[in-house]
Amino acid sequence: MSFADLGLSDELLRAVTDAGYTEPTPIQQQSIPPVLMGKDLIGIAQTGTGKTAAFVLPMIDILGEGRTRALMPRSLILEPTRELAAQVAENFEKYGTHHKLSMALLIGGVQMGDQVKALEKGVDVLIATPGRLMDLFGRGKILLNGCSLLVIDEADRMLDMGFIPDIEEICTKLPKDRQTLLFSATMPPVIKKLADKFLNDPKRVEVARPATTNTNITQYLIETSTMKKRETLRALLEAENVQAGIIFCNRKTTVRELNKSLQRHGVRSAEIHGDMDQPARLAELERFKKGDVNILVASDVAARGLDIKGVSHVYNFDAPWHPDDYVHRIGRTGRAGAKGTAYTLVTKEDAENIANIEKLTGQKINRVKLRGAPAPAEDEGARDEAPRGRSRKAEDDKPRRGRGKKEEPQREEARREEPRREARAEPPRRDRDRRRDERDPNRDLGPDEGWNGPIPDFLNYTLAAE
Repeated sequence: MSFADLGLSDELLRAVTDAGYTEPTPIQQQSIPPVLMGKDLIGIAQTGTGKTAAFVLPMIDILGEGRTRALMPRSLILEPTRELAAQVAENFEKYGTHHKLSMALLIGGVQMGDQVKALEKGVDVLIATPGRLMDLFGRGKILLNGCSLLVIDEADRMLDMGFIPDIEEICTKLPKDRQTLLFSATMPPVIKKLADKFLNDPKRVEVARPATTNTNITQYLIETSTMKKRETLRALLEAENVQAGIIFCNRKTTVRELNKSLQRHGVRSAEIHGDMDQPARLAELERFKKGDVNILVASDVAARGLDIKGVSHVYNFDAPWHPDDYVHRIGRTGRAGAKGTAYTLVTKEDAENIANIEKLTGQKINRVKLRGAPAPAEDEGARDEAPRGRSRKAEDDKPRRGRGKKEEPQREEARREEPRREARAEPPRRDRDRRRDERDPNRDLGPDEGWNGPIPDFLNYTLAAE
């Protein structure tokens, strides 16, 4: 099937061809015809399968006729994050090049002045985050009673961010006879209730089971320890020779600290998280897209819907707290039919999170251990008996304040010798089998019952001895 078979206009087909696309994805094949017919729609598909174009393309044709009025947008697209809103705006510019449609972007983190001026002129397409939209609506700067088409994108992310009450209020301000499209990668009960309340006899399009992961993405769980996470991550980056990868962390503070650590070790990395203002976030994304940096350290602000070409690897530095976030994180790679690889660094404390992820996705993730990495049991031994969050050997961290009044300043040469002393000091718990293995590294240890598939390249990488 080609795009011409979907009923799109010649002008739009020309724009799609100019953009380099020839065949629609499954979600586009099943969504575009009913949207052009004016039906409400629920679209469920894996991230990275082309959901954005599935509503942008028919919207351009639907809005091709008609005129705008001041403060009254003709259509509204709700996005959970500023980055997603900006990305949808880019899609409208790309595909609407042969149409004379006006567009406005309403997002936080930037001045309202230009946004209000655009609304006063009248817009065909309004792309907004719920917070900024509700703010301007409350100020009387926008009217929604002329909006005939509503798109709720990444609905499950709206739920996670607490936007559902805002969405419900926005829906009550819109005309009842509007057309409503709802897209999501997962379909929790709250979203189903929202759809039942505000959609009229919607057509349901489901090209993959909810919360399934892309089959083009090879997934691994890398066993490590809390104190060795950064070292293990750097080993993976070096072994794979990553050209473009995204590293996800659970906390914004972890994003900042990890990015600084990687930069100190010569990695060309940048960071993006919710504490950054909008211009800074967009600037970092642009650097990553252009290839000025090849590693982007991010919080979950970048986990939903961002379509960055060429991302070959995703690393979960922290196992996500919510299993849905795992699906969206690894979906940044393996897009548009490309192959991708996703690694998740796991410690013993992550067992419950991983179990929830595997339950949600319905698949067992390959568990492997990087050769030369410390066994989890060693982390609990005498050498690493330190309070959580502290490490006796923090080669990529600055010394912390208040490490103890009894600690005496050490000479530079003594500090240089410390790793050697640690290497010589063998914990008493190491058994004779370990010593025999070190003397005879070629000894046959028997089959590895935990992994029967092909051996990934990164397993041939060995961490340097301390």
